[in-house]
Amino acid sequence: MWKNNSRGGRLTQEMEENDTIAALATPPGAGAIAIIRVSGPESLAIADRLFRGSGPMPSQRPHGTFAVGRVEGPEGFYDEVVLLIFRAPRSYTREDVVEFQCHGGRESVRRLLRLILESGARLAEPGEFTRRAFLRGRLDLTQAEAVMDLIAAQSERAAVAAAEHLRGALRHQVDGLYETVVSAAADLEAGLDFLDDGEVPDGLPESAARRIREANETIRNLLQTWNTGHCLREGALVVISGRPNVGKSTLMNVLLGRPRAIVAPLPGTTRDTLEELVIFDGVPIRLVDTAGLRETACPIEREGVERAKALIAQADVRLHLVEASQPLSSEDEETIGNQKVKTILVRTKCDLGIGPPPTIQGINQTICISAVTKMGISELKKAILELLDIVPVTQSGVVISERHRRYLLEAERELGMAFAALQSRADPTLPIVHLRTAAESLGAITGRVYHDDLLNQIFSRFCVGK
Repeated sequence: MWKNNSRGGRLTQEMEENDTIAALATPPGAGAIAIIRVSGPESLAIADRLFRGSGPMPSQRPHGTFAVGRVEGPEGFYDEVVLLIFRAPRSYTREDVVEFQCHGGRESVRRLLRLILESGARLAEPGEFTRRAFLRGRLDLTQAEAVMDLIAAQSERAAVAAAEHLRGALRHQVDGLYETVVSAAADLEAGLDFLDDGEVPDGLPESAARRIREANETIRNLLQTWNTGHCLREGALVVISGRPNVGKSTLMNVLLGRPRAIVAPLPGTTRDTLEELVIFDGVPIRLVDTAGLRETACPIEREGVERAKALIAQADVRLHLVEASQPLSSEDEETIGNQKVKTILVRTKCDLGIGPPPTIQGINQTICISAVTKMGISELKKAILELLDIVPVTQSGVVISERHRRYLLEAERELGMAFAALQSRADPTLPIVHLRTAAESLGAITGRVYHDDLLNQIFSRFCVGK
């Protein structure tokens, strides 16, 4: 069931909204400092029970202050802490929040968190702090997702893109689309009142059609950023393929800058896929070495070949390797022709000689390299990035996720049907129905409308302390 989340409206949620929750907000394990976050109506009362220090009790202190003291419980002294106090609504969750900054030993943190839970809090669910921030209107869904994207960013470009979403760049664009679509629907609905008199206001259908075209143009521009968003968030999948002993593992080691894959003259050394993350010009690349493509009687190697083929089909870019001094084999031609993937034909071992250039369909680019002399390696990295077609991530840049893409495609389809219905002038209510459906899809991106399954899907990706 969809729920309204308009500004100023009543917030609803399935979780116990009045619970006080607590969790470790820093990574588990030994460290100099750990932070335990407590949020909810009992957070200050819990701090009063546990904190001992000079000056007023925590509940008597103003927002944005801190106190140095110690935590004591039924078992006596626990730790020396710094206590930070955030009062509603000026906190991350818009609830009263306290943070215990303690020493970062694994056992000392576990004891302190257990004491806080025994004093009236419950352990937070994954993403529950950010979920409360969304439900109380501090963040929209695109900003909430950006929190996790910023934490998980694997490159500077990914961090910049996440920071722009957190700042509200995508929200502003989608909110503008939503208002445009709703206003067009409202004008057409108002025009229905004139139908009985046969006096529909001049220019009303044309004005609605113009706004639909403008909205769809904005949607198309946003959809063009999906590939960049996918690559920055998940890492672009670049698969190295080819027959045995053409230099696949050697190339992987060169691109990684370290000896990760085993290199040997024996065919069939690589029998399974081997994946590593590498950053090319700020873009995270999931580089995968695969088993040599050939017919084999060995069931283990045959399974490796099947896994290689499956990964090639999913690849954003494939590097298909052949020896530069040898012509393309029938197996090379077959595997390139059978899978429609962006492909760079990499001619290896060029320091040993180069034969005539191959001619084959399905190749986007051909590059000669030598792992010994490093010839062509820079050109290969550049070619990979060009095929990935990464759009620049600037201060005002927006790149969408798969969730955003799905709802934008739905909105684009509904707007197209609304435009067609306006042009046909058959049923005056039909374009309004399509516009309202498009608005609902746009609202799902930012959380103007939502359902519990959607929230569960988004916030289950979060760590417990966020």
